[in-house]
Amino acid sequence: MTLLMIGAPEIIFIAVIVLLLFGGKKIPELMKGIGKGVRSFKEGMNNVEEEIKKPVEDPQPTSQEQAPTENEPKQ
Repeated sequence: MTLLMIGAPEIIFIAVIVLLLFGGKKIPELMKGIGKGVRSFKEGMNNVEEEIKKPVEDPQPTSQEQAPTENEPKQ
């Protein structure tokens, strides 16, 4: 299990590789994009939690949903 532990030297090595791959100018843009992605993921999770917590209602079909209109072909 010691192979899965990430220490300071590994983090520094990964940071140097990222710096070499993307360059100093692209890293702030990359971090901004990651931040927006995390924020939208959290908002999505909150929306899912709100939908789960809502009481379940039995929707009543309207008269338009029950019978097809004149313009729609019958199936």
